[in-house]
Amino acid sequence: MAYYQGNDLRKPTGGLKRKHRGKRKYELGSPPTKTSLSDKEERKVERAYGGNVKVRLKKALYVNVAEGGTVKKKVRILDVVETPDNPQNSKFKIISKGTIVKTELGLVKITSRPGQDGVLNGVLVQKT
Repeated sequence: MAYYQGNDLRKPTGGLKRKHRGKRKYELGSPPTKTSLSDKEERKVERAYGGNVKVRLKKALYVNVAEGGTVKKKVRILDVVETPDNPQNSKFKIISKGTIVKTELGLVKITSRPGQDGVLNGVLVQKT
């Protein structure tokens, strides 16, 4: 199944526009990564447009936590507490940007995009 990110051929009023050309390779997309909480980490390296490399984090176990200033620690994730973009994602333990996870230090808000960066970075929200 192809993920097309080009023009949808609809006017703002709902009417159809004429197709002036076909689909292009650079208009292809990809399915969402849906990084999940697991007992081991798993990454996938993909070729992106222009020969660039994109690292996708499939399964996560650790998060890099910033504790104010330049102090950073690698901490184990215990549970997914809340996902603001989709409430069902916290039920299925899916991690995305803005997700609040429970760690050994406390509650951490994810600031990186794991499906794009291949790493989990976060900021300590509440200390336990």
